[in-house]
Amino acid sequence: MPTLRIAAAALNQTPIDWEANLSRTVAAIDAARDAGARLVCLPELCLSGYGCEDLYFAKHVRERALGSLQELAPQTKGIAVTVGLPLEIDGVLRNAEAMLIDGRLVGFALKQHLANDGIHYEARWFTPWPAGQQTTVEVDGESIPAGELVFDFDGVGLGIEICRDAWVGSERPASRYAERGVSVLLNPSASHFAFGKQAIRDGHALLGAKLVNGLFVYTNLLGNESGRAIFDGGVFFTRATAAGPELLAGTEPFSCRDYVLSLIDAEVDARPGAGRVETGWSLMAPADQRDDTKPVLRGERLSKFEEFSRAVSLGLLDYLRKSGARGFVLSLSGGADSAACAVLVWLVAKRVIGEVGVGGLAERLPKTPGLTEATEARSAVRHLLTTAYQGTKNSSDVTRDAAAAIAEAVGAEHHAWTIDTLVADYVGLAETALGRDLTWETDDIALQNIQARVRAPGVWLLANLKNALLVTTGNRSEASVGYATMDGDTAGGLAPIAGIDKAFLREWLRWMETEGPAGIGPLPDLACINAQQPTAELRPLDTHQTDEADLMPYPVLDAIERSMIAHLEPRDETLRRLGEAFPQYETAQLVTWTDRFWRLWRASQWKRERLAPGFHLDTHNVDSRTWRRWPILSGEG
Repeated sequence: MPTLRIAAAALNQTPIDWEANLSRTVAAIDAARDAGARLVCLPELCLSGYGCEDLYFAKHVRERALGSLQELAPQTKGIAVTVGLPLEIDGVLRNAEAMLIDGRLVGFALKQHLANDGIHYEARWFTPWPAGQQTTVEVDGESIPAGELVFDFDGVGLGIEICRDAWVGSERPASRYAERGVSVLLNPSASHFAFGKQAIRDGHALLGAKLVNGLFVYTNLLGNESGRAIFDGGVFFTRATAAGPELLAGTEPFSCRDYVLSLIDAEVDARPGAGRVETGWSLMAPADQRDDTKPVLRGERLSKFEEFSRAVSLGLLDYLRKSGARGFVLSLSGGADSAACAVLVWLVAKRVIGEVGVGGLAERLPKTPGLTEATEARSAVRHLLTTAYQGTKNSSDVTRDAAAAIAEAVGAEHHAWTIDTLVADYVGLAETALGRDLTWETDDIALQNIQARVRAPGVWLLANLKNALLVTTGNRSEASVGYATMDGDTAGGLAPIAGIDKAFLREWLRWMETEGPAGIGPLPDLACINAQQPTAELRPLDTHQTDEADLMPYPVLDAIERSMIAHLEPRDETLRRLGEAFPQYETAQLVTWTDRFWRLWRASQWKRERLAPGFHLDTHNVDSRTWRRWPILSGEG
């Protein structure tokens, strides 16, 4: 069997950042060529960026994408490259993966199955290619084959499934490729991160290797590409063996680099097959370099806590650098949510410095002043994060001290002030207008909300003065039931934990206190956060306000949300599931909580329409602009 040397690269791209996208693409190709690779597989739509959304409708974007491909072609001397771009064919937009070989364009593989569920809306812009069909495209006066193509590399057949093409069971192109003698199957993807998703990818990859009885190569986009989706960028391989297909290691996911590259030397069959695109190219490794990159079995998957730590810190890094802001500002309340946001910024510094050094952090964030003088993570965070504790007479010493302790632990620039005078002024204005006193007995919600709203202008002012991003701290559980004050604690330009439920967040904080991410370790100072019960501290202290007393236990809330919103199950099925999961509670209590959730969910859709952009992290979210659309007005149901 011939020994092939194939590379796969994950790229951190940005929609319509043409020059930089092309530069990173060329850098990855050069690195693959220098390592002796004969072919490098690059991600889906990486020339234009995957998240262009309605910009795909713009003719100039489609034309510029093809122009980038033509600019790239001369950079592929001495190597074969697959690279993704939007491609207009006879007035219809297709999702394409171009094959470039030694400076020339050989063909286009076209995506047959579009991602059009969850956070994806590919069918809004692209048209799927019919299974088994082929056509030609005119490029620079040359007729280029396109469609469901098999490329012949000195007798070795190579097929391409673009992302979702591998997710459709018996309809996947690999089944037909196997009949045409394919033994190398590529899967260039733009597959967003979500908890547990890697296990699904592994299954499709193992089946792909089995179907072609050969090698399966997977690559992905990397980083926070366009604002909400985070791409984990993990490259890996699978191969068929006599004992069955096996997973092989590639690159570590969630890298903070511009690109990551992995190579494999693999033995595959050269098999006959009809109707192939002749490439005039061999994938055989150079004789003096064979077996330099022996494949090894992949280890255990990351835990959910590790995935969350890496995904959100990478998301924050990319959002900051791609937005051009200088840092983050955070209203640090001394509670779990804001503490988690502060720790995640600390993890940005820890992870980037651990991977590329302090200089690498300054290079990635050139607009953040002072980073070039930083010597380690805490001194870097001093320039990245500004926090403010904004107390009232309803705030406790516990939260005030906890906020100061967390700011000190991560290295943030911290401030503390009180807003009682401002609150009193607004209350006085309303009392004068209404001609009566406001009291907790008659005006509870309004008196709570005015405190939260008065906190917003001060931190907005800090953010404006520092040209920084104001971070809002709401989580998915609060968004589900509208447990937030619009223009108050929702104020901000980025909501990094909006995609995660409060029950998990509290577990993660305890893990961060005692264990922490690999290579970084724990942050014991979080003990002062984890010892508290979550509370908004908006009512007088003698009422002992807590979130769960206002709402319900957070694990129950999460279970109801998953049933009624993620899975769209009816009330009776939700109650059945709750009864099984929480036998410690009476049925009447579960009914009360379920009905409360449903009432609050429907009443607060208008709030979810206005929340700051957040990261998609779980199997679902409640952001109506990405995953779960919902009417603003709805009746009982």
